[in-house]
Amino acid sequence: MTGTVVAVVALLVLIPVVAFTAVWLRARRELTTPTERAVHTTLHTASLAARPLRRGLDETSAEEAAPHLRQLTGAQALGVFDAAGDLLAWSGPHEAMTEQLHDAAARAVDGERRVLIACGGLVRGAGDNAVRALIAQPLIIEATGVVGVLGIVITEDPGPGMLGAVTEVARYACSQIELADLDASRARLDRAEVRALRAQISPHFIYNALNTVASFVRTDPDRARELILEFADFTRYSFRTAGEFTLLADELRNIDRYLTLERARFGDALAVKLQVAPEVLNVVLPFLALQPLVENAVRHGIAAKPDGGTVSIVAADEGTDCVISVEDDGVGMDPELLRSGSLDSVAETSGVKEAAHVGLANVDDRLRAAFGNDYGLVVETAPGAGTKVSMRVPKFRRGIST
Repeated sequence: MTGTVVAVVALLVLIPVVAFTAVWLRARRELTTPTERAVHTTLHTASLAARPLRRGLDETSAEEAAPHLRQLTGAQALGVFDAAGDLLAWSGPHEAMTEQLHDAAARAVDGERRVLIACGGLVRGAGDNAVRALIAQPLIIEATGVVGVLGIVITEDPGPGMLGAVTEVARYACSQIELADLDASRARLDRAEVRALRAQISPHFIYNALNTVASFVRTDPDRARELILEFADFTRYSFRTAGEFTLLADELRNIDRYLTLERARFGDALAVKLQVAPEVLNVVLPFLALQPLVENAVRHGIAAKPDGGTVSIVAADEGTDCVISVEDDGVGMDPELLRSGSLDSVAETSGVKEAAHVGLANVDDRLRAAFGNDYGLVVETAPGAGTKVSMRVPKFRRGIST
C-alpha cells in the first residue's frame, strides 16, 4: 500500500513537469526555422512601430517609431520628415545626408511620389562613402494628402525588393497615422455630440425653471433664492467644458438639482425614488448620460399624466458592471417607435414637431462608442405602462477617466 501511495505521489509531481516541458518544447519548435523567426521578428517590430504612430505624427512619436521603421525597411539609416519636409527624427549613422534628404523630402511632398537619388547624384561626406542611394518616400493618406516623408539611406543598389519594402512600410505607417486621425475625429465628434445634447436639453428646461423661480419671487423670496442657486449650479455643471466623462456621483448630484427645480414646478405631482449602491458612486460614465433619461421621464412620462407620478432612479452593483435605470409610471410609448430603429422619435404636440425623447440616441451612441455595443441603452415601454430606460456601464475600463 505504501509503495502504491509513493508511486501516485511521484506521478502527480511528474505530470506538471512533463506538461511544462512539452509546452516549452512546442514553443521552441514553433520558431525553429529561419523563416518562422523572421516572420515573428517582423510582426513584433511592426507592432512596436505602430504604437507611437497611433498617437499621430509629431517629434515624439517619430523619435519612438524611427528605429523600428528603419529595421522594417532594412535601411542603414532612416529619417522621419513632416509634411513641410522638416526632419522630426533620425535613426542610424550618416546624419550628414539629412540635408540632401530634406530637399528630396520637399520634392516628394510637392509631387506626392517617391524621390530616388542614386549613386551618381549623391554628395558624400568623408564617412559616407558606403552610401549607394537615398529614398524619400511620401506618407500619403487619401483623405488628407501627404502627412510626412520617410527618408531612407541605403548602402546597396536600390533594387525592386528594397523599393517594394519601403513602399509597404510607408503604407503601413500611413494606416497607423490614419487611425490616429480617426481617433481624434471621434473625440471631436464626441465633444460635438455633448454640445448638441446641451443645446437640445437646455432650452426646454431653462424656460420652465425661470418661470418657476419667477412664481416664487413675491410669494416666497427665500425659496426663490434657493432655486436660483440650484439653477446656477445645474447650468455650471451642464455647460462645463472639461472632459467627456464624469463620475456617477457628480451626475447624480446634478440630477438632484434638476429634480429640485422640477419638484418646485410640479409640487406633489412629481415623486422621486432614489436607490444607489455606494460601491458604484465612483463609476465613470459619459458626461450628461443620465440627465436626458431623467428629463425624458419627467417631461414625457409624468408631465403628460394628469395625476402626476413617480420617477425611480436605481444604480446597482452587478459584479464587473454598474446597472443604472430610470423608470417612470407615466404614459409610456408605442414600442413600434423603437422597433423602427429610432430612439429619438418625433411626435406632434399642438401642431409643433419636437423631439419626443430628447437625447436618447445621442446617449446610446456615446455609450457604445466608449464601452462597446454591449453597453447601449435598453428601453422597456408600452402605452399607459410607463417607461424604463437602463444602461450597463463597466465599473473599470482602462483608458477612460474623468
